[in-house]
Parts: sequence; structure tokens; C-alpha cells
Amino acid sequence: MRKMRKYGFNISDLVFKNPAVSDEEKNADPHIGSGDENADRGNWNSKKEYLLSMIGYAVGLGNVWRFPYLTYKHGGGAFLIPYVIMLSVAGLPLFFMESSLGQFCSQGPINVWKAVPIFQGVGITMMLVSTFVSIYYNVIIAYSIYYLFASFQEPLPWSDCSNWSDMNCNITAREYCNMTAYNGSLMAVNTSMIADGNQSCLEEFLASVPLQSPSERYWDVVALQRTSSMDETGPVVWHLALCLLLGWILIAAALFKGIKSSGKVVYFTATFPYAVLLILLIRGVTLEGARNGIEYYIGSQSNLTKLSEAEVWKDAATQIFFSLSIAWGGLTALASYNKFHNNCYKDSIIVCITNCSTSIFAGFAIFSILGHMAHVYGKPVSEVAQAGFGLAFIAYPDALSKLPISPLWSILFFFMLITLGLDSQFAGIEVITTCLQDAYPKVLKAKRGLITVLICIVLFLLGLPCVTGAGIYWVNLIDTFCAGWILLVAGLLEVFGLSCIYGGNRFIKDIEMMIGTKHALFWIWWRACWFFITPVVLLVILGWSLYTFTAPTYGSVEYPQWGIALGWCMTVFCLVWIPIVAVWKLVKASGNPWQRLKSVCSPTKDWGPYLECHRNERYGQAGMNDANVYVISNKNSTRL
Repeated sequence: MRKMRKYGFNISDLVFKNPAVSDEEKNADPHIGSGDENADRGNWNSKKEYLLSMIGYAVGLGNVWRFPYLTYKHGGGAFLIPYVIMLSVAGLPLFFMESSLGQFCSQGPINVWKAVPIFQGVGITMMLVSTFVSIYYNVIIAYSIYYLFASFQEPLPWSDCSNWSDMNCNITAREYCNMTAYNGSLMAVNTSMIADGNQSCLEEFLASVPLQSPSERYWDVVALQRTSSMDETGPVVWHLALCLLLGWILIAAALFKGIKSSGKVVYFTATFPYAVLLILLIRGVTLEGARNGIEYYIGSQSNLTKLSEAEVWKDAATQIFFSLSIAWGGLTALASYNKFHNNCYKDSIIVCITNCSTSIFAGFAIFSILGHMAHVYGKPVSEVAQAGFGLAFIAYPDALSKLPISPLWSILFFFMLITLGLDSQFAGIEVITTCLQDAYPKVLKAKRGLITVLICIVLFLLGLPCVTGAGIYWVNLIDTFCAGWILLVAGLLEVFGLSCIYGGNRFIKDIEMMIGTKHALFWIWWRACWFFITPVVLLVILGWSLYTFTAPTYGSVEYPQWGIALGWCMTVFCLVWIPIVAVWKLVKASGNPWQRLKSVCSPTKDWGPYLECHRNERYGQAGMNDANVYVISNKNSTRL
């Protein structure tokens, strides 16, 4: 008995999944509350904190810059038709599946695959993708922090070509005249020099050299200090490195006590962006030219003929897939801290509808102000709307600089980007810490805060290449190869593993253990999606994405071959664990090949609800037989 206690065992540990913990021990662990149902892992303090955390995770930077641009690109309001359809057939079914799975067994994205052990590598892939994305995602937060500090100036530094700029900074193109020199060679002469000499240049000899606007030049020269290519690394950009450090400090502080502290932070970070978007929308619609911007976004110029193009449906599906953060592991990790009988179905509906509504709402705020900028420049909206970083750090800052009291609007906008990014980053780090805690529950239970700090330090160091002169190329490379179709592979295997191998009907019974028995009609749609519609949609999107894949570029800058090769190496590193773990499980299993395969495709003996009180007759006697008695525990399978 003394030896058992020495190594952390006692009788209640062996018999029950929820060992008795004294009030004193509970209070000693900051991650466990006195009212928590799960005294080992802890629970959310309230349903509100969970919902805000899920909304904050799902609603990210992509809602502000990627969705509005895709809507504008693909026919305006017409894009909402495939967008809503893809939400129904792919987004919501997978969101419901992931959050239900995590809540049912109270485990992170790796341990949930005790349901189908041969697919446990899928959980490792999710964790690795979250790790890679966390590295570069915080760099984007660092960009926003830098711009926030730079916004405390009047006028905004990117409003014109001031002392930081060079001859390539201008809002108009520079014109040259190709004149033939006396030796027959071509010589480019500035048209202003010709005008000074009372000469003229024939139209066929005029050449226009495009220049960069002040905001674009500020982004490249001042903020990024961007080098000419990925081959030229350049020094560390120290103002970005310090902003990156500040970003990681904020994340470590918010997550130091796990969900007990992050659950409090999201009351602000998850709600503040909506207040800013509302303020920007009210300000934007009162500006001259705002109507033109909104019509370009979702108005009279909607093009329904775009619905016949396959790319529109592919972009709608990928936007839903990535916007809801499906297959990243975060949904499973956050849901694992719910109480067992939480209504995960209702939560999924609320979060998905809120996420998509936010995307549409953000588009109005963004394009109303872009419409005003188009009016100021005398250009069509199509020439001022840009995708990705161009919209967030070039086009929109340029538009804000044209408004009265421009520093105020700029401060609000970039503070909103920071809060949007932090919410998503919280869940990304939570995936890593949850996986580690599930793997070593006894060792890490009281050291979670320290583990969180160490993870933030390591990821900060790994992110330093992203804040060099070539940093933007690294950010774009990781985004292309780690946050792309890898997620489609993971999502496809996830829905296939649970619906076909584990059993969709068995999974439905598991869900009904949590939310109560539902009528058969209730499950018709979910069965149709999980068994057929969703896998087919994901398979088509994956095939189309691979077929249309092109090497990434940053603007006109192409990546070197070694950079492309490195990107594929990151992809392979994330995916290779799926076959490795599958083979390893098969090798460890006993029996003939068929018995081994059947064994690794069946739930483990300790699969099921985490707490003994929630394991009914379906799981209460699992793994028990006369010869060998296995104690039901999600921490260890102990043979008596």
C-alpha cells in the first residue's frame, strides 16, 4: 500500500475514474474549481465562457480580410448561396462531430482516437498543424501590435511619402520616354525632363513604371523591412521581434491558469471586435462613396452566373472549413472541458451561425470604407480591394488615413485585429497543452502553468525567422503548406473514422448519452452528412485543391526551389504520423493479421466517458472478463 501511494496510486485511483480529492487539494490547483464536475481536468466556470471561447476561436482574422474579398471576387451576394450550402453540408456537421467527440470522453485531439486507435495519428497531425500555425499566427498579431503603436501619430506615418520613404513611393506611376541614343541603343528619359526642354514624346514611346502607394511602401520598407527574396534573410527586424515577444507574453499570461484564466479574458477579447466593427460600419456608411463599396461587396452588381464556376464552390467550402477551425484540434480541446451533459448540439448551432454572421457583417464595415477610398482616389473599388495581408495592412490602413481623426480609427481597427488573433491563438496553444496533459496527467497536472510558459518561449524562438527581412515569405510559406489541404485530409479521415469504422450509429448513441434521446427524424440529416455528403464534399475539395495547386508567391516574388521543398517537408512531417502510428498500432497488436486489424479498429478498453458516474451499461462493464480485470480509467489501463 505504501508503495502504491508512493507512486501516486490508492484504492480509489484504481476503482474510480474520478478519485476523491480533498477541498484543500482542489484549492491548491488553480486549474480545478470547487464546483468542477471533473476533479482531474477541470471544467469551464460557466457555459458563457465556453461559448465565448469557441466563438473567439472560430471568429478570427480570416473573417475580416478573407471572406469580404472572396465575396467581392466571386459575384458579391451570389457567393452567399454556396457559402450557406457549404456551411450546412460540411461546416456544421464536422463542427458538431468534433465538439461532441471531445465532450464525450473529456480528452484532447490525440486521446479521443482511443475510439479508433489506428487513426490516432490524425490527432498528432492536428496538434502539429496547430503548432505550426501558432508560430506564424502570432507573427500576424505582432504586425497588428506594431501598427497599433504606429497609429499614435498625427498624421498617420503611411498617409503620405514622408522622410521614411524613397523615390519608389508615390500614388501615381512614373512615366518615361524611350529615346534612341546616337549609338542606336535605347535610353529611358523622364518625361518631366523632356517637358523642361520644350520637347514632346510620341505616345508609342511612352513607358509607365508603376510605383507603390505610401501605405504599401510603408508596409514593405518600414514595417517588414522586406528583402528581395527568401534567399536573402536579412537581419532580425527588432521592432517586430519585440512586438512578437509582447504577443507571447499576453498569451502566456492569459493561459497561465488554463481555461480558468482564458475564460475570463474572452469576456473582453471575444466581444470587443463586434463593438469596433459596429463603430466602423456606422462611420463607414456615412462616408461619401460608401454605397459604391457596399454594392461591389453584396449589392446590385451580384453576378449569379459565377455559381456555374467550380472555383466559387471550392472557395466557399474552404472558407467555411477554415473559418470554423475544423480539424485543427481546437474544437475538441475546448469541448473536452465541458460538463458531460452540456448541450453540444445547441452550442454548435450558435457558434457556427455567429461565425458566418460575423463574416457577412465584417464585409459591410470593410467595404463601406474601401468605397470611400475609391471615391477619394477616383478609382473603381476593384482597384483598391486586395486579398490577405494587402487588405489588412495596406488597403484598409490607407483608407483609414483618409478619414478625419484618422489615428482614432486606426487604433480601433488594429486593436480589433489583435483581439481577434489572440482568441484564436488561445485555442491553438490549448491544443498543445491539452495533448501533453492527457499524455502525462499525473506529472503535468500541477505544472500546467509552467508548461504553458515553456511552450510560449519555444514557439517565440521558432517564430524569430518570421520577423527577419524575409519573414513575410516564411509566414506565407507556412500558411500555404501547413494550413491548407492538410486540414482537408485530417477532416476527411476524421469523418470516415468515426462514421464508418467506429460506427455512426454508435456515435449517435454516445451523443444521446450527453444531450438526451432524440427522435429518429432528428438524426436523418446528420446521418446523411456523416455517412455520405460531407465525405464526398471534402474529397472533391481535396482533389480540386491538389489539381489546381500552384507554387506560392508573395506578390511578384517567386519562391526558390529549396523553399518549395521545405514547404513540402513541413507537409510530410505533419501527415507522416498518420501511417506511422497506424503501422505501429498494428505491430503492437496480437493475433493474426485480421485479428490485429480488427483490434486497432475497435475502441480501447478504457474508451468512454471520463467519469465513472457517466458510464452507463454500455461502458460500465467494458473490458471486464473472468481472466483479466481491467480497471476503467482514461488515464491508465491497469491490469489487476
